[in-house]
Amino acid sequence: MINRKRILQAFLELIAIDSPSGQEDAVAEDLQRRLAALGLEAWQDAAGNVLARLPGKGDPVLLSAHMDTVEPGTGIKPVFDGDDIIRSDGTTILGADNKGGCAVILEVLQSLSEDGASHRPVEVAISRGEEIGLVGASQMDYSAIRSKVAIVIDSGGPPSDIQGQAPFHYVYDIEVTGRAAHAGLEPEKGIPAISIAAEIITGLPQGRFDYETTGNVGRVNGGLVRNAVPDLCRIEGEMRSMDRLKVEDLVARARSHVENVRRQHPEAGIDAQFTMAYPGYELTEDDPAAQLLYPALRSLGMEPNPHPVGGGTDGNVFRGNGIASIVIGRGGYNQHTKDEYLVIPEMLDCARVVEAALRG
Repeated sequence: MINRKRILQAFLELIAIDSPSGQEDAVAEDLQRRLAALGLEAWQDAAGNVLARLPGKGDPVLLSAHMDTVEPGTGIKPVFDGDDIIRSDGTTILGADNKGGCAVILEVLQSLSEDGASHRPVEVAISRGEEIGLVGASQMDYSAIRSKVAIVIDSGGPPSDIQGQAPFHYVYDIEVTGRAAHAGLEPEKGIPAISIAAEIITGLPQGRFDYETTGNVGRVNGGLVRNAVPDLCRIEGEMRSMDRLKVEDLVARARSHVENVRRQHPEAGIDAQFTMAYPGYELTEDDPAAQLLYPALRSLGMEPNPHPVGGGTDGNVFRGNGIASIVIGRGGYNQHTKDEYLVIPEMLDCARVVEAALRG
């Protein structure tokens, strides 16, 4: 049986371990230890993701969360707001995103172990670097995962809030190489990489194009000093849409624009790489992940509420690797802000839903 005191204690202990993206070693070791103590075979893959498995009967199910948090996430001090809400003290995020998901997985496994009832085989994948581009999921050792369906515990709201649609996401890296020269003595000998990069930037997709399609130039870096013609400039950005054809049209237009600038500046070097970061998806009633989770929700008196979400999760990457995934809420709100809070009864409901899905 799902235990409120136990899941809450696990959550509080996890958020006490600082784990901003890129600094997950301590929490990874803690999670691996906890999973092993619950009787699972647990290890870290080459990318540092924590993987584990528990035998059972039937087809396996993958439970997933991520261990990293956004900044400011060092020295988190939780504050209870009444009996059912936990907030940060206002100086940091709380870390419900996604220590809440990790706590749910641990509690479900503990409950399965103590009840001794039959359940499906369980695989666990707790990723690193999710908040900085789904890095851990992209580098995960999928040869170690047998599951063809996953429950990703990484959304806000109650467990009935489901990410029913997620975008196709492209990223790009453009590097402009010019030639340095003294800006005061002989600027005509230089090739100004920043100026050429500016021409590229003005033609790249930016802003909202429609209700499901966006583009953004997110980072520009170039030059060393103010009195030298810059010989290097880098541009990083993204494009995303729920509609694959729309985002691929944006990519094609961006490529064409870069080629036009290249022709206008044959003396400069322009390298442009456009890459699909992760595929989008739309969840339907007959999707294997929906067929796994929807009955569990309804058995507990909750109606599934799938809706579009403009951001990606590890679930997008899993689907790109052949694992049908469903992303559900675990009681968190105001994620990525100092106003983040966790509704404890909704985290408990999430654990109950996941356990019901595993019981079948």
